[in-house]
Amino acid sequence: MAETTLSRQDQPEQVVLLKPSKGWIALNLKDLWLYRELIYFLTWRDVIVRYKQTVLGAAWAIIQPVINMLVLSFIFGNLGKLSTEGYPRPIFTFAALLPWGLFSKALSDTGRSMLSNRNMITKVYFPRMIIPLSSILGGLVDFAIQFLVLVGMMIYFKFTPTAGIWTLPLFLMLALATALGVGLWLSALNVLYRDINYILPFLTQFWLLLTPVGYSIGEISPQWQLLYSLNPMVGVVQGFRWAILGTDPPSWISLGISVGISLILLVSGMYYFRRMERTFADMV
Repeated sequence: MAETTLSRQDQPEQVVLLKPSKGWIALNLKDLWLYRELIYFLTWRDVIVRYKQTVLGAAWAIIQPVINMLVLSFIFGNLGKLSTEGYPRPIFTFAALLPWGLFSKALSDTGRSMLSNRNMITKVYFPRMIIPLSSILGGLVDFAIQFLVLVGMMIYFKFTPTAGIWTLPLFLMLALATALGVGLWLSALNVLYRDINYILPFLTQFWLLLTPVGYSIGEISPQWQLLYSLNPMVGVVQGFRWAILGTDPPSWISLGISVGISLILLVSGMYYFRRMERTFADMV
């Protein structure tokens, strides 16, 4: 019996049809899965390039949060005399800096991601949303290193994980969703208005002051608690401290508000990014 084989030339090729779109276009999230290998490549490229020509290398992932912990402890502790709910200030602050560091880095990287990858955007087709997404995922490597430092601090201060430790991935996802939502808005706007590059540092610092990283949420008056919860990172920081140290958990109302705001930012950011995507190659 004769066997029939298909040569490489006989195999059907995948064709990508590019055509102009009008109005609010579909998100086409399935394209992100089709290009998952590119997401992996860009993520590791960002991680490797970040420390390639540095003297201390990945040690900066530890040095930065430790210095921030010392600065915040001095400002809010020695000077401000703000409460830590009876917990040692170093671990109380570092437990909050862990998700905040991931969020602030993701916000900064995604906001500049489109301009940093302008050569790719103008030369080859791929879903542009891959660029800010890979910028966020690269920060998970630093987060893992910093988490080991937190484990060492827990051993030193004789803290054992609470029963809520299993919720950490959920709060981590909330932080990433918030960073991606805001980052998509900023990255798209940064292509049109380069002022975003100058606004990003101020936005990050201002957001830090509105988040209970260096102080307890108990310092906020109860009548302002719900308004304070409009900041999604409030629920993230409070959730991390509760899961790790056993502080008071975030209320369901406050947490629900934080999750709702985060989802609004994410969905609206994705739609706005997709709408502006067709102009990126011409504007960068």
